Amino acid sequence: MNSKNSVWITVAIGALSIGLFGGYWFANSQVENADPETASTEREPLFYRNPMNAEITSPVPAKDHMGMDYVPVYADDGSSGPAGTVSIDPVTTQNIGVRTALAQISTIAREINTVGRVDYDEQRIVRLHPKTQGWVEELRIGTTGEAIVSDEILLSIYSPQLVSTQQEYLLALNSFKTLSESPFEDVRQGAADLVETSLERLRNLDVPEHQIEMLKDKREVMKHLHIHSPAPGIVVNVGVRDGQYVTPQTEMYMIADLSRVWVIVDIFEEELPWVKVGDRAEMRVAAVPGGAISGELTYINPYAEKMTRTIKARLEFDNSELLLKPDMFADVSIQASPRENVVSVPSEAIIRSGLKEQVFVVREPGKFEPRIVEVGLSGGGSTEVRSGLREGEEVVVSAQFLIDSESKLREAAAKMLESRDD
Repeated sequence: MNSKNSVWITVAIGALSIGLFGGYWFANSQVENADPETASTEREPLFYRNPMNAEITSPVPAKDHMGMDYVPVYADDGSSGPAGTVSIDPVTTQNIGVRTALAQISTIAREINTVGRVDYDEQRIVRLHPKTQGWVEELRIGTTGEAIVSDEILLSIYSPQLVSTQQEYLLALNSFKTLSESPFEDVRQGAADLVETSLERLRNLDVPEHQIEMLKDKREVMKHLHIHSPAPGIVVNVGVRDGQYVTPQTEMYMIADLSRVWVIVDIFEEELPWVKVGDRAEMRVAAVPGGAISGELTYINPYAEKMTRTIKARLEFDNSELLLKPDMFADVSIQASPRENVVSVPSEAIIRSGLKEQVFVVREPGKFEPRIVEVGLSGGGSTEVRSGLREGEEVVVSAQFLIDSESKLREAAAKMLESRDD
């Protein structure tokens, strides 16, 4: 036996060890399902190989020491296609559960999975302080969790400064009424300016418009003035009680609009190059069953966390139904760096050997060709194929490992035939 034959025999033994039982099952299934008379008249085997040892061959049918039939090797095995092409009869194809899918044009994104925490939208938080000193006379909203609307009355306050400012406004109104008929323009203008100045002071102290109108109509100083809500939302904190003395430093209410919330997530350093502002994201929380909630990545911190070596990012989600509560935990999936209009196949169609990736392409019914491909991003159950496959080609997505085992045996047998011809 020359050295060249020895090399090919070694290759065949390696391939046999990968697909020993799968190849044996395939070969026997095909023999069992074939018509013996047709097979004998149409094709003649070149030789027979031992099903357990590809190095042992026989020119005539034989059995090994375990009683297994030698597998016939035909001249056209794999010759109608590239090396490793496998032909399987329809019955066997159905029995082993071969499923296929078409390569198609789609959008693939790198899927980054992380854990997030629901938080308030800081731009929708109002912290209400009084503009003057005084005493709380009537607390209308006194419990946290209450939903309020914009301009709703929260409490009434008594303030000496508010009383004196009302008096100034009434004096300015009376002066303007008296001096409005003056023949001197400067006098009339001065009286009008005094009215506007005192009115502006009332507004700067957050005296509501309806009470200013009441003051103007009745010309009576009101002891208690209302404090209104500047925005709609949920009362997160109440910082005052009836009769309490308050100053501009006192936070009377914290109001949060929860119709839109933030979700804070951690991104690892190696994932940072993939993500960017505007990436779409999906979130799932245990308290909201029934599907994912869609949102958008709106901000990435410009620094890393010292202890965790992660970068915090902020996502925004609609919460018009108020199902999301601050401090809830969520599973977040960020669709980073989407690639549009790429050829993709189901990820399970890719066979990864460590050195290369391949798929099995359906050449015709029952005939499967191994094809080396270059893959790209994976996400959403699909994988991008950068080269080696065209849109519309049909690939195997199940039982491909059995087909791969038989393919390697066919390829090894073809090389053995070449070495014998040499």
